[in-house]
Amino acid sequence: MDFEDKDILNQRLEPSPGVLYVVGTPIGNLGDLSPRAKSLLQKVSVIACEDTRHSGHMLKHIGARATLLSFYQHNARHRLSQLLELLKGGKSLALISDAGLPGISDPGEELVAASRKLGYEVICIPGPCAAMTALVSSGLPTKRFCFEGFLPSKGSQRNSLLNTISQEKRTTILYEAPHR
Repeated sequence: MDFEDKDILNQRLEPSPGVLYVVGTPIGNLGDLSPRAKSLLQKVSVIACEDTRHSGHMLKHIGARATLLSFYQHNARHRLSQLLELLKGGKSLALISDAGLPGISDPGEELVAASRKLGYEVICIPGPCAAMTALVSSGLPTKRFCFEGFLPSKGSQRNSLLNTISQEKRTTILYEAPHR
């Protein structure tokens, strides 16, 4: 069996019950959604996403009909146990973000850690990552870099971290919300 045959076989077996799929989604161009990601999102039982309205548009466009549950910073503690119960009940669960690869500077990190701790399989369906996309298109050095995620919102903590980062010799990647 060659590589292509194995790939087709794996797609037929996905999604599997009791598995968490961390799925990368496009950062602005729906054409960046991989065929595997599209197929999985069309077949999975439940999709946890940051904003059900935002993700709902993309999912409707690709013909996904799974139950959507919001999972974001402000409901993560409450929703985490519910998502783990779905895995326990044999549901297949996809985790997506509004754009890019979930689990980086978002509550997906907690869901992945909790799922692994309880023995559930976690499979990443690769896709665009805002940090790496920004890095490779920046023209800045890419051999060594550091990622700091989101800056603190409080002025003193924010300024302290910015002062520390300003001494960094490596290219530094930060996340920031558009409204800030």
